Amino acid sequence: MRQKPHHLMSDPEILSVLPDAPAPGPTLRPDAALLFDACHLGVVLRAVLFVELVAAVASLFGADNLGDWLTRLSLVTGAALPGVLLWLLAACSLKTLLARLPLPWQQAIGVALGGLAGLYGCGVLWLAGEQERLPWLASGASGALLAALLVAALVWRARGQTPATTTARLGELQARIRPHFLFNTLNSAIALVRAEPARAEALLEDLSDLFRHALREPGPVVTLDQEIALAQRYLAIEQVRFGERLRLSWQLDPQAGAALLPPLLLQPLVENAVRHGVEPSALGAEVCISTERRGERVVVKVKNTLPDGPGAAGQGLALANVQARLKLLHDVQGQCRSGLQDGWFVVRLEVPA
Repeated sequence: MRQKPHHLMSDPEILSVLPDAPAPGPTLRPDAALLFDACHLGVVLRAVLFVELVAAVASLFGADNLGDWLTRLSLVTGAALPGVLLWLLAACSLKTLLARLPLPWQQAIGVALGGLAGLYGCGVLWLAGEQERLPWLASGASGALLAALLVAALVWRARGQTPATTTARLGELQARIRPHFLFNTLNSAIALVRAEPARAEALLEDLSDLFRHALREPGPVVTLDQEIALAQRYLAIEQVRFGERLRLSWQLDPQAGAALLPPLLLQPLVENAVRHGVEPSALGAEVCISTERRGERVVVKVKNTLPDGPGAAGQGLALANVQARLKLLHDVQGQCRSGLQDGWFVVRLEVPA
């Protein structure tokens, strides 16, 4: 098996030491595993804020003044907040078990857990001795209704991932088969056939791997190591085309490789670095890909030096697609930022480890 490079890759010889095609990523059921993924920080924050907003509006009924409203709000919050936290804890703890059930059963159990959480909140009021006549039925119904709304939001979020992933696959396939890229790759292979047949064979193998990866049905997530392996194949092909104009460096942290990403996330970023950094410049450009684990976070950077001449202006579609899919998978825990920094164009991704 060819080995993975970790340091500066400025020689086309690197084609002979690239890894084999990555194995398919871990398979998750997007209609199950992602539905009750209440372990996300973003889901917790939105659920708490939503319930608090409902409590604030409900407290307005019967409030005579601001002080009376604040008193009612604190009372309702004291009952509702423990209930919603209990629902989130139960949904997070039972995620694996719920993923084995059909989608309608998951939704029904989520609503039922909401009803129990509402009764729990009413029980908090009973333990506090706040009221003589407690609204048990109303509390259970309110909890079930709020849970139904939250489950509907999670279903909508899970289903929203499918068209974004499909768009990414089609875009990646289109980039792979565009005549400009394909013809240049084949011409490079033809030029190497007589003088260096081993390198020509490796070049065609990498091109075949890219087409096979583009045509394969990916899972909802892949590992960072798999994305890096795909980027290495693409850049190895471009290395033959541009030669010394494409100066590559890799700074890879082995502890970051298990982080989960949407499939084909790094590919458009690497393509942009070549298209807007190397192609327009007669002197070429440097392209650097780095990964680093920082505690419970993984930081990925794709950066390129700016061209010495006027470059082709992009439309930002690749970055917008990356941001949308990263948010769908990791919510507020996934971040994508880009900008100029000390003569480099830098794209910085941050995901949970």
